[in-house]
Amino acid sequence: MDITALCTVLAILRVLPNRSQFFQYETVSLSCEQQGEWRVKRNTSKNINQDCFTSRNGTNESLCFIDDLYPSDSGVYWCESAEGECRDAVTITVTSGSVILESPVLPVMEGDDVTLRCINRTPSASNLTDFYKDGFLIRSSSTGNMTIHNVSQSDEGLYKCNISGVGESPDSWLIVRAGRHDGAPSTVTYILLPVVVVVCLLLLFLLLLLLCLWRSHKGKVDPDVSYTDVIITQEVQPNRIRDIDAAPTFYSTIKPENT
Repeated sequence: MDITALCTVLAILRVLPNRSQFFQYETVSLSCEQQGEWRVKRNTSKNINQDCFTSRNGTNESLCFIDDLYPSDSGVYWCESAEGECRDAVTITVTSGSVILESPVLPVMEGDDVTLRCINRTPSASNLTDFYKDGFLIRSSSTGNMTIHNVSQSDEGLYKCNISGVGESPDSWLIVRAGRHDGAPSTVTYILLPVVVVVCLLLLFLLLLLLCLWRSHKGKVDPDVSYTDVIITQEVQPNRIRDIDAAPTFYSTIKPENT
């Protein structure tokens, strides 16, 4: 069943231990790391689209804790909300064999380093291991480990390992993504985002505090200085009559005649 066809929004599913293959009788914990009411669901040979509920969960439906794994627990697991929001499904494989391949259960990002480890249920003197991709031998190792540096999408595929004289692991699909999925923020994002928010709030608070102090200081009256209102009145001088033209003036004396 295509789980992504049933889901609309992504949430985070965490698997501990962080691998997709397990030996029979091992323990696994799957949890939904998202705010809100989420529950773990699964599709296996025994359970189709059912809640992954065990007695160890208690009332916490966002946790699926399986004490003793069996091959019948192999299948697809995901987180889902009541509104139909869910996370990309992860495939869990449980084997009764002697060898498993430890590989990332969640998609890895392009450019990361990825280490694949071949695990023997019963430790032996031989660690000579062959690693296969899509059925072809790609590397041999004397340590049982293989690291893919600067992984790219060309490294995506089906991987398995074989320990000489012991056995072969089931297949595991390695998914490589070109960019970080919107619904799967990295651990760094979870750490840095709250820090950035707090720093921004502190800067905003300091800015407002400085603004208030500046306004308070600007409007503060110095008690040692006396203030008074000074009114300046400008006296308007009347226009003077122009002086009479300084032309020459003649005076004459008139004497009356004696009769």
